[in-house]
Amino acid sequence: MNEITPKEFREFNFANGEMLLINKPYKWTSFDVVGKIRNSFKPIKLKVGHAGTLDPLATGLLIICTGKLTKKIDEFQAQEKEYTGTMTLGASTPSYDMETEVNETFEIRQLSEAQLHENTKQFIGDLDQYPPAHSAVKVDGERLYMKARRGEDVELKTRKVSISVFELTRIELPEVDFRVVCSKGTYIRSLVYDFGRALNNGAYISALRRTKSGNYDVDNAFGVMELVNHIKTLKEQGKLK
Repeated sequence: MNEITPKEFREFNFANGEMLLINKPYKWTSFDVVGKIRNSFKPIKLKVGHAGTLDPLATGLLIICTGKLTKKIDEFQAQEKEYTGTMTLGASTPSYDMETEVNETFEIRQLSEAQLHENTKQFIGDLDQYPPAHSAVKVDGERLYMKARRGEDVELKTRKVSISVFELTRIELPEVDFRVVCSKGTYIRSLVYDFGRALNNGAYISALRRTKSGNYDVDNAFGVMELVNHIKTLKEQGKLK
């Protein structure tokens, strides 16, 4: 199995199993991507799954597996991830991103660049992290975001995560760009929220992109429609398998 680049339009064997790198578009859910690719195979029925959910407002690398390779999804999902993004300081939202409206505001004039850089250090290493209330984690068989949208209070449980890199790459308050390298299961929204709280302030995600998963890079990823159109061409040529 080789890493795929957009130029490698070939006669895939999707039923036997392919690992595909996809650049997830903004506001698409990970399930939207899976559904679009699965539907492109019709009338052939194939297993299609993804290795690691991306929030709808996030973009970037989504690993898709087809056919027999779906059995290896957990292996791909376990790989270390890299993200880049932008946080907005001085405010917070219930979803920790722009899905919901700002519910708290804070003064930011007192924050210095040195203070912001120093604040990242306490988030390096192994952490106990709470998932956002607006997340796909299941509680009692239901996604948390469904309960949150109904206004239900849920007792959240922490999960063990590990962060090896957390660096600030641009500071132009209220915006701060960052890069994070972390273990599977890490919520960058929670990291940013906790970063703001540690400053006695607020912070939420205003842009997020997954750039790497293990050794796979978003620069080598297909656009969704780029792949779908290639599958269509294979079908027209009678080469889809």
